[in-house]
Amino acid sequence: MQLSRFTDYTLRVLFYAAIHKDRLVTLSEIANYYGISIEHLRKVVHALAKSGHLATFRGKKGGIKLAQASAKINLADIVNQSEGSQPLINCAEQACCLSNQCSLQEVLVEAQQAFIKVLEKYTLEDLLTNPKMRTLLIARSTG
Repeated sequence: MQLSRFTDYTLRVLFYAAIHKDRLVTLSEIANYYGISIEHLRKVVHALAKSGHLATFRGKKGGIKLAQASAKINLADIVNQSEGSQPLINCAEQACCLSNQCSLQEVLVEAQQAFIKVLEKYTLEDLLTNPKMRTLLIARSTG
C-alpha cells in the first residue's frame, strides 16, 4: 500500500505550518523548502482550507496557518480526507470468476481498518515531538 503524493504533500504542508505557528507561511516558502511545485501545493492548501485544517489569508502579507492546534489534527482524519475510503482492491470494477467466493476483499478491508486504527492514535503534534525533525524544519526554513 502506498499513500498518494497528494497525501504526502498534505502532511508536509501541515508539518511546516505547525512548526511556524507563530507566523503566516507562504506557498512559495513551502514549495522552496520541499522542492515541490507551487501548483501542486495550491491544490493541497485549498483542500486543507476547505476541510478546516488551514486558515488562508490573501494579499501582500497573506499566507497560511493552522486553523486549529496541531494536537487536534488527527492523522487518520488527514489520510482519510486525502485518500478517501476506497477499498485497496475494488472487486466490483471488473469481472472476476472468484468474486462470489473470494475472501481477499474481506482481508484487505480488515488490513485497511487496522492501518487507519493506528493512524487514529496520533496527531500532528505527536509527530512534531521528534526534536531532530523540529530542528530540521526550523533550520532549513530560516537558513
